Amino acid sequence: MKITLIGGHGKVALLAEPLLVEAGHEVRAVIRNPDQVADIEATGAGAVVIDIERLDEEGWKDLIADSDAVVWAAGAGGGDPERTYAVDRDGAIASMDAAARAGARRYVMVSYFGAGPDHGVDPDNGFFAYAESKAAADEHLRGTDLDWTILGPSGLTLEEPSGRIDVEATESGTVSRANVAQVIAEVIDRPETFGRFVTFNDGQTPIAEAVAGV
Repeated sequence: MKITLIGGHGKVALLAEPLLVEAGHEVRAVIRNPDQVADIEATGAGAVVIDIERLDEEGWKDLIADSDAVVWAAGAGGGDPERTYAVDRDGAIASMDAAARAGARRYVMVSYFGAGPDHGVDPDNGFFAYAESKAAADEHLRGTDLDWTILGPSGLTLEEPSGRIDVEATESGTVSRANVAQVIAEVIDRPETFGRFVTFNDGQTPIAEAVAGV
């Protein structure tokens, strides 16, 4: 597939890109900083330098055009609520609408374990804007007719990939970013994951087996 991966220089994205390329996909990684182009190209992906915060409807249309799939791995990084809402809520929703218009049917959203309207984060908590943004974006995605999958990894670590996860856990634990990258590469062309919110920790089940049974 031709995949537009938004948030291409994130830690998870940089690990997912070579896996997607190795699987035979054509990956266009969207980044804001031109200094990061070499890092993207080293993964085998192509770099698209653009500031998604500045895109209007036509700009989003052009960005997603000719794509078969969209992977959303972007994040404002917290700290600035206004920017968090602009990227994690408004930008994400705009990308979904653009994907629908462009016929990019497959959409994989990287969210987090516990995301949703009942996230329980206190409004005074610095994480609140992100939690609210993800809740709104995920809900919008569920309302589209895209072939969507929402991934809900738990607390992210820098551990080496085990290739094994737990998709049945009821409480958030931890999961390596490298395992999250493997999950992205595994679910991208698996129809059985369409319409699913897949929450997971590191675990004992091989990733291919785990996502096949969600």
